[in-house]
This record gives sequence, C-alpha cells and structure tokens, in this order.
Amino acid sequence: MIQISITTKDGIYLIKKWQIGTPDPAAADILSRQGGLSVLAAKALASRGIDTIEKAADFFGQNDDEQYSDPFLIRDMDKACDAVSEAVENGTLICIYGDYDCDGVTATAVLSGYLTDIGGNVMTYINEREEGYGMNSGAVRKLAEQGVGLIVTVDNGIAAVAEAELCKELGIALVITDHHQPGENLPDALAVVDPHRADCPSIYKDLCGCGLALKLIAAMEGGDMDCAVEQFSDLAAVATVADVVPLTGENRALVRDGLHYLENTENMGLRALIGKAGLKAPYTSASAAFGLAPRINAAGRIGSPSDALSLLTEEDPDEAEALAEKICELNAERKNYENAVLADIYEKIKENPAVLDKRVIVFSGVDWHHGVVGIVAARCMEKFGRPVFLMSRNRGDTEVRGSARSFGGFSIFKALSFAADTLTKFGGHSGAGGFSLTEENIPLFDEKLQEFAHGLACDGVSFSPAVTVCGAVTPGELTAENIEGLNVLEPFGEANPRPVFLISDCVISDIIPLTGGAHTKLTLTGGNTKFAALMFGTKTAEFSYKKGDVVNVIASPEINTFGGRKSVNLRIADIRKKGINQSKLIAAEEAYYAFKRGERIDRRLIPHITPERADLAAVYKALGKDTISPFGLFQRVGGDMNYCKFLICLDVFAQSGLMAYDKGADRISVIQGAPKADTEKAPIMEALRRLAAQ
Repeated sequence: MIQISITTKDGIYLIKKWQIGTPDPAAADILSRQGGLSVLAAKALASRGIDTIEKAADFFGQNDDEQYSDPFLIRDMDKACDAVSEAVENGTLICIYGDYDCDGVTATAVLSGYLTDIGGNVMTYINEREEGYGMNSGAVRKLAEQGVGLIVTVDNGIAAVAEAELCKELGIALVITDHHQPGENLPDALAVVDPHRADCPSIYKDLCGCGLALKLIAAMEGGDMDCAVEQFSDLAAVATVADVVPLTGENRALVRDGLHYLENTENMGLRALIGKAGLKAPYTSASAAFGLAPRINAAGRIGSPSDALSLLTEEDPDEAEALAEKICELNAERKNYENAVLADIYEKIKENPAVLDKRVIVFSGVDWHHGVVGIVAARCMEKFGRPVFLMSRNRGDTEVRGSARSFGGFSIFKALSFAADTLTKFGGHSGAGGFSLTEENIPLFDEKLQEFAHGLACDGVSFSPAVTVCGAVTPGELTAENIEGLNVLEPFGEANPRPVFLISDCVISDIIPLTGGAHTKLTLTGGNTKFAALMFGTKTAEFSYKKGDVVNVIASPEINTFGGRKSVNLRIADIRKKGINQSKLIAAEEAYYAFKRGERIDRRLIPHITPERADLAAVYKALGKDTISPFGLFQRVGGDMNYCKFLICLDVFAQSGLMAYDKGADRISVIQGAPKADTEKAPIMEALRRLAAQ
C-alpha cells in the first residue's frame, strides 16, 4: 500500500475549472528515453509545450553559453554604472532608496553592501509603510539636509516624476533602478534603468528589483555576473521568489544558483533566520516562499523595514540571532492581525451573504492593520474565487487605504484606472495593486468595480478560478522514482508551478476518523493499487463522500522522508465524484450568480432552475444530520438536478429557517427542531415566479 497524504484547503469549496492538458505521448516518450527524464517530468514538460529535446534543453539552460544576459543590454545601465562609480571615487554620500517589502529590503541590502565593500560612502533609506510606496518629497528633503549627493533607487522610482524634479532643485543626482511598469513620462534622472521601458533592448524583462540591483553590481564589475551571483544570489533568490515574478529564463537560473549558495550562506542574518524558521537543506523555492520571505516582509508590515535591513546587513552572529528572533516575533504578530481582519470579514459575510454573489468582492473596515490588508486580500481571493478589494481607515479618519488581488483576465490596474475618478491615489499591475480614497466614495468605488467586471464578462473575458493540470497519470506511475524525477523541474513558482496530474476512477474503500474525527483517513483504490490517504483538517463528519464513491482527483505528488523511509505524498488540488460534467457545472453556477445579481437571464431557463417539492425533498434527505460543503452535498444528491437549481434549493431552506447556510465557512446544515415552513413563500421562490410571469 502506498502512503499518500492529501492536503486540502479549509473553507469555501471553489468550483475550479480543471484545465487538463493532453501531452503528446510520443513526445513525452522521447523526452523520457532520450532526455533521461522520469515519466512524470516528461509528461509535465510536454503538456507545457516543451515537447522536443531542443526545447527541453532551452528550459534547463543547456543551450546557452551564458545563463545570464549582458547587463549592459538594459537601457541606461552604462549611465547608471558611470554615475555610481564616479560617486564612489569622489566620496559622495550615496543613498540607496528602497521599498519596504522583501524585494526592496533585499535589494537595498545587496547594493548598499556591495558599494560599501568597494569603498563607497553609503547610507540607506526605506519608507516606513505609513509613508506609502516609492519616493516622497519629505524623504528627499531630509536626505538633502544630510548631505546626500546621489540617490540610487531599488525596486521603486519609475513613477517618481515629481520627486526627480525636486532632486534637481536640491542638487541631488538621481539614478533609478526599478522593475515596475513605467507611466507615460519617465523621471528626469541621470539614468532610468527599467527593462520595461519601451526603448529598452534587453533580452530578459522579468527581473525583480533585487535581480536588477544584481545586474547593476555585475555592470560595475565590468559585466561579470558570476561574481555578483556568487556573492549576492542567496538574497536575490529569496527576493525573486517573494516578488512572484516568473521563474523562467534568468530568474530560474538566479533562483537555482541562489538556493545553492544559500546552503552555505555567509550572510549572518540569513543564516540566523534559516535557523529560527527551522528550515533544513536542501532548500527549495518553497523554503524561500514560506520560510524566509514572510518573515522578512513581516518587518515592513508590522514593525519597521529597518529591522529586516539590519538583519540582512548584520555581521555579528549574536546580533543577527537577536534580530532574527525579533523578526520571527513580528511574523507571529502579523498572523494574529491577519486572523483578526479575517474574523471581521466573516462577520460581515454573515450580516450580508449577498456580498459573495458579486463578481468583485469589496470589504471595508475600521482600524484593520494596513500591513496585512494585502495578504488577507490574497487569502480571500483564493477562498472565494473572486477578485478582492479590501480597504480600511483609522478610527476618526476619512482617508481609506486598500489593497487588491486578482487572477486570470481581471487586471487590478485596469480596474483601478476605470474607477480612477473615485480615488485619490492608486497603482499596481494585473494581479495586485494599492489605492486610496475618501470614505464617502466607497459605495461609488464598489459600483465602478462591478461595472468594470460586468463589462469584462460581456466581452467574454474569463476571471474564474482554474487549475492547470499536466495530464492524466495512472496509479502505477506514482512511484518514488518518478516523483523524485520531478525535482529536475525546480525551482517551482510563478510560471513554473509544481506539476499537477489527474488521477481518475479512484474508489473510496474506507473512511476512518482520526484524533476524534478532527482528521480523516481514506483508503483509495485505483486499479490494482491501494492508497492510504490522510486528509488533515477535514473533519470526518464533514467529509461529503461515502464508501464506494468513485472519484477523480487532481494532485501534485511529492516524496516524504521520515525515519529513513520514503512515502508518496499526494497534495490534492481538487476532488470530484466521477461523472461530474464540468462545462454544465460551471455554466449552472454562472447562471445562479447572474440570477442572484439581478441580471437578465434567458426566461427559458426558469422552469429548469425552479425547484419542485421533489427536488427540495432530495436535497433535505441527502443532507441528513451532517454539516458539509454545498458542493459536497450536491454530489451526494446526484441525479439530473443542475447545480443552479441545487443552490437555489439551499437558499430556499435558508430563507425558510430550515437550514443554516454559512457562506463564509461554506457549510450547510439542518436546523434541528426548526418549525415547519412553507418553502413556496421563500423570497427566492417568489422572485422566480415573478420572472416566469414577465
């Protein structure tokens, strides 16, 4: 029996579209036999269009004489190099001006450390979160008073048009290095180093701020990337993963090299933080993403980014240990703030469940810690499967600040631009952004976001959650050798996710409660192979399947080593009962939410989504005394009932006081002892009758 641990997400059950690849079997076979790849690694590459030996060699960087392109290909890199070199030679006070996130802090540490090493007169400045993102005039004036002659920005500055003019007035030279998208006008500086400039001929565009700082260091070393990588790629790797830039091309090489150097890092701060985080070599991109980056970010979110910068530039081991301990304490505090905001949001959902029917989810609060609003927005996006805009004001203030997260075809920056007349300030890119507005404009801002989303939907743009699946595998292919072979595809991250595969026709042979029912153990049978599957955090009483059910799962296989023994660890991305028609399921879900939003729907659908007594009875009977997810209950009901009608059944019961429907937790249960009710009088049934009569 293969031991498989299933990891599931708590909370709402998202109807995610399974985008299942169909890798060419012949191509996968050639990759496996001639390329020396495991069966699973070959299927994963072939499903992503890397279906020849030549393409695989490009992916692994085997076709390039140099893994890193010439830094001088980036526009203005030569000017930046000359300006910084001259300042070092002349003893000019140089200020490295960074951002308060992990990318900005590491970039500041890297560039200030290098310039100090070569004899530069260097200081640093990083905004406190309350100052906002990017250069500000107040900071520039303070730096001028301290005698700064050259400012070099890292991970910011491309939008600092006004601040660049102020620098000229004050006699401060300015060099900008940034990886964000430029606006219509570039700042007037000695050099503006940004690969996204329209006139930049550089080969690779997706570097993070710290990666770009590394390029500047290489330029100052005559273009020698090897020296820069050897000295600073440990920090640059953490930054690259943390900033969620694509792990392709140079970023892939940088993270791979950086993780290698991280194992014997000479950076006292990183070494101390690794120990406090309990990380063990060999390190992976997950080590950086979940072990190091959140802790570095916590300083800028909860405390001061100067704490993180001090950690990463500290040379005394004892001091580094103390700073790492402080950073970890801030990270624990950050989690508490996150949970407090989430609890407030769940209460708002209980008060107004209809907020989850909208195409875009918008919440505002009071005294939410601004440092965690972005993280909570990301968690809500994952949980509810919608673009999320969260904002908060301090008690007594009218200014509101917020963060947004999205996915798919919904661009945060375009949405904010559409609602620009309701905002006082905004910025960002496709997947994330920040904004400010006055409290009185919140309702109008919400309306503009819904209008923008409706327009996208009318244009056929999809922003529904999805999982990309590399293709189907058989249980027999889930061997330790094949799964370990996936490691050659590391580092995993943005644009190179850990492969997810489809495993079909698994029979649930047994369901066993663990730890008093707090966790659930399954025995799955696929072909001649049995799987012992552990579902941590899934209460047995809330598990929506039963013995004998045949299910399809999409999962990412991993190897777990404990006590010298290896076992297969299957990280489940989604699970469904066999026979579910995905197209009909998603279409029915979309019809339900369109109806709940009051949008026009085809009147011919009304008879097909209006529950009859038999439909209500089937749903009520299937639920029994359990508390489970709505989608799990739908799979229990079976039959020909469509998902839209099923969801309307739940609303009927909830409005009639017969069921408790917690949409925030995504759980449904019968209210025991509830008085009888006429379900025909439920508001949603009356709304359906009105539509039918039109």
